[in-house]
Amino acid sequence: MFHIFSKKHFLVDLLNGFVDIHNHILPGIDDGAKTVEDSISLIKAFSEIGIEKFIATPHIMDNYYPNNFQTINQSLIQVKNELIKEEMTQVSIEAAAEHMIDGNFENILDRSEIMPIQKNYLLVEMSYLQPSLNFDTAIEKIGSARYFPIFAHPERYNYLHNTNKYDKYKQTGILFQLNILSLGGYYGDSVKRCANKLLEEGKIDFLASDVHHLNHLEELKKIQLKQKTIDRLIPIIDKTIYNFS
Repeated sequence: MFHIFSKKHFLVDLLNGFVDIHNHILPGIDDGAKTVEDSISLIKAFSEIGIEKFIATPHIMDNYYPNNFQTINQSLIQVKNELIKEEMTQVSIEAAAEHMIDGNFENILDRSEIMPIQKNYLLVEMSYLQPSLNFDTAIEKIGSARYFPIFAHPERYNYLHNTNKYDKYKQTGILFQLNILSLGGYYGDSVKRCANKLLEEGKIDFLASDVHHLNHLEELKKIQLKQKTIDRLIPIIDKTIYNFS
């Protein structure tokens, strides 16, 4: 009888019509899709769960993925041309970037070489090993340049878990984007706990897949959540769709 009160629901059932604002489906320019064929396979798999609008966000990371408007746009054009060949006209795909806050970030910001999401939002990240020394100054400069900073997957930085940094970041106006896979424990129990804590505290602004390959999508399909978690996610899903449609 007790199973009635702990019934879980598949997260993918909530994602029909979702807009995925963080993913690595553009081919050949970072650690995501390797070929155009990979990209189309990912998009088809997304389509099966009702997601057909994408803002692709390849890494811009000094010394590792030194992407720019030209490399990203060329990759985007390849995918768009293949979608036309596949007659997948219902799919909408734009491109921005996931910017690593590293030693070169402020240079490209000053030169207006960043790749914002829909002109106003800038997706940023830090290393998983240690915080960026210039994170606070970079965030201040992002605001001064009239962009809204979106902090990608804040739950994944283990060195932040037992600190008050999340509160401080929110107080400075940073928006938080949660990775869907974190809710299923894909990145480990500590990340899952942090994801749920940030949800409970109302700190999450947007949701995204951060998908790199088909295995990520297969894991996403397995995620089952309790009703109380679903109730917290629905307004975030709605907000993501509203802001980026």
